[in-house]
Amino acid sequence: MSKQHNPKRHTALLGGTFDPPHFGHIRPLLDVLEHWPMQDCWLLPNHIPPHKPGTHASPGARLEMIDALCREFPAFSLCDIELRRDEPSYTVNTLRQLKELYPDRVFYFVMGMDSFLSLDKWFEWQQLFNLCHLVVCARPGYQLAVDHAMAKVLADRQHTGAELPVENSGKVLITDVWEQDISSTDIRASLAERRNIRHLVPESVARVIETQGLYR
Repeated sequence: MSKQHNPKRHTALLGGTFDPPHFGHIRPLLDVLEHWPMQDCWLLPNHIPPHKPGTHASPGARLEMIDALCREFPAFSLCDIELRRDEPSYTVNTLRQLKELYPDRVFYFVMGMDSFLSLDKWFEWQQLFNLCHLVVCARPGYQLAVDHAMAKVLADRQHTGAELPVENSGKVLITDVWEQDISSTDIRASLAERRNIRHLVPESVARVIETQGLYR
């Protein structure tokens, strides 16, 4: 009997400090999952973010908030691979490790258009295209200026099909999302001033923040 090949699993990834996680993270991801038929969506909290001075909540507190969020939203799962790393969390290194651990998965790294526009500043950014596809979240009808540094990258790599790419990596999937003008910085400021944040974060995250007295 011939060995049956395991079917590929298509997995979306979203990295960040999630300090705290909020609807600005969640709603675009839900739009992505509604548009593309992926089997999994993993949240990747950083331990040591490479371009920020640090986090306000501890790794344990952020882990608890994301774990609570994933219980409230079963489409999401926690991947703590970066939280267990005692060095800066460069995306390319994370993708290399994930590809070694899960060779039958096709990964789609989700980012906002602002991140894509500055992608050429990322560590070993060209190597990302050997490891994953990029899902770039943008408002409907967004057009990248033809003279932008990333315009040629998009022209060469944009996936225009209605289905997921047949390739295992290397494509850019521009995806219309409902943009959320929410930032973790504003949420932390609201909490410090004792203002209500229930419209900014899921109920599960709000409960952890309240129980632990975070960002006070």
